[in-house]
Amino acid sequence: MENDRTTTAPSRLRAGFVGAGFMAEVHSRAARAAGAEIAGIASSNRASAARAKDRLGVEQAYASVQDLVQDDRIDVVHVCTPNATHVALAEAALKAGKHVVCEKPLATTAQDATHLVELAAAAGTVATVPFVYRFHPMVREARDRIASGQTGRISTIQGSYLQDWLLSRDDDNWRVDAGLGGPSRAFADIGSHLCDLIEFVTNDRITRVGAVSRTLFSGRANHSDVQTEDLVAAVFATDTGAVGNLLVSQVAPGRKNRLMIEISGSENTVQFDQEAPETLWLGKRAGSELLVRDRDALSADAARLSVLPAGHPQGYQDAFNAFVADTYTAIGGQAPEGLPTFRDGLRAAVLTESIIESSNSGQWVDVPAVKQLQGVHQ
Repeated sequence: MENDRTTTAPSRLRAGFVGAGFMAEVHSRAARAAGAEIAGIASSNRASAARAKDRLGVEQAYASVQDLVQDDRIDVVHVCTPNATHVALAEAALKAGKHVVCEKPLATTAQDATHLVELAAAAGTVATVPFVYRFHPMVREARDRIASGQTGRISTIQGSYLQDWLLSRDDDNWRVDAGLGGPSRAFADIGSHLCDLIEFVTNDRITRVGAVSRTLFSGRANHSDVQTEDLVAAVFATDTGAVGNLLVSQVAPGRKNRLMIEISGSENTVQFDQEAPETLWLGKRAGSELLVRDRDALSADAARLSVLPAGHPQGYQDAFNAFVADTYTAIGGQAPEGLPTFRDGLRAAVLTESIIESSNSGQWVDVPAVKQLQGVHQ
């Protein structure tokens, strides 16, 4: 038994990659799975690009990013570099007329993210951000159940994203440097995924936040002055009147990549846990249920993303593959359901700035709606 996608990418797009680290590996695998030619790569220097070319099986290493984005043979550029470089690289690619897949955060300020949204609209090209957890089939199933009214009126939302990879003072990474990662780390890096997932699944918007943040280590192995946060806790209210709480941490022992959302309505609760992505917990007053991914039992959109038969687990790379395939489908002129665009990247930047403001002030903060930001195209 085999399951085929109902949407397919246009034939033989030529994809270029900027950056040579882990995310470039993930992006290139997804592009290859979507049928693209892995055409080119550029990095911080020629030697790094040459090494990545051999490691990732890329056709050509470019001497500079400019050479890559100016090459007329490149159709789509994947930006997989440190956060602070995203704006300049995405801008160069858009001005060269390329379609762009830019890692999150799209930008480290809402102002810069707005600029990129405007550039993408002016260019008329496809511009997406990999909020890939949207592409787990059971996330789509949760979304469909809420949209169809099966959950009832939403009252409360709980969410957490917990990791432990920065648990020790000896653990270090470029992301702890505000100059490279931006003024927020834990929230911008993983809290943005959590909030995107909550808003996507509920089709509701977080409108007010009250947040606190903590930096456990003022210095790490290679950084003597760490300003970015290790964890954030927040309470929030939504546009429809639901209330909720968030916990985001990169110092939670034993949690490797535990993204969880639990949404309670007047009829039942739905819970999704990214470390167990093949199931959806349906909480009921009597007879709660664990729904296991099975294409024949799912909504149409969830079934579309179920590319493996039931009992053959799908995971993170499968979700990433689906995101890139849908991006390429959009490049081909279709409009796949739920594709996260630069506007969603802007939304994440707005939420991040609201969290920072609330944490710094100790006050509730109203979250601006993206449509209220001057100059942003609808």
